[in-house]
Amino acid sequence: MNVALILSGGTGLRLGAKIPKQYIEVGDRPIISYCIETLSAHEQIDAIQIVADETWQDAIREWLKAADTEKKCRGFSMPGATRQLSIWQGLTDLRAYAGDLGYVLIHDAARPLLTGRQISECLQGVVGHDGLMPVLPMKDTVYESRDGGHSVAGLLDRSAIYAGQAPEVFQIGMYYQAIQRLLPDQIRGINGSTEPAILAGMDIAMIPGDEGNFKITTQADLERFEKIIKERGVRAG
Repeated sequence: MNVALILSGGTGLRLGAKIPKQYIEVGDRPIISYCIETLSAHEQIDAIQIVADETWQDAIREWLKAADTEKKCRGFSMPGATRQLSIWQGLTDLRAYAGDLGYVLIHDAARPLLTGRQISECLQGVVGHDGLMPVLPMKDTVYESRDGGHSVAGLLDRSAIYAGQAPEVFQIGMYYQAIQRLLPDQIRGINGSTEPAILAGMDIAMIPGDEGNFKITTQADLERFEKIIKERGVRAG
């Protein structure tokens, strides 16, 4: 069973909006609805679990019904104090119906331009591995600083450095155990979804990411997404 775990518990404070960024409407629909639609339409996605604050769950249900994408949505999970604790909450809940043998695809609600092709490539690439992460190569020269960015300490080999994307895919049972080992305190120091898997010695494959699958974090990101949706509307018309 392949379950998509959508993380929508963030507050989006860096964007400076009055509401969390994933609920801002672009093209007459909330940002979160774009990835839900793509995941719902994919034939290899069997279920969707959404991590969202209770305040927004009823609104999400209405959006799901309006778009006829509620069939695969199996439930909601409450956000944790950190991103990784939110994943833990969602993973714990989805194991109740998915068990441990399938895969979980972890995706950010603020990455609306996920494509069906990327989902297919992730599910195909994870075969024979414990997990998978789409990545992008570093294009710029990368430097190391050890004093908070005040001076350069060294030059890093950018050919060996990659930027992680989503969706990250993990074998459910193994990933659950990997996170469980870090509870209750170590988990709070985790920065990326794949980190617990690496610490547990899981075999994590990498595939090329999609530069179009960017995360909306800043106002510039939001404006970029708005422009893309507007252009799509013009072409469709």
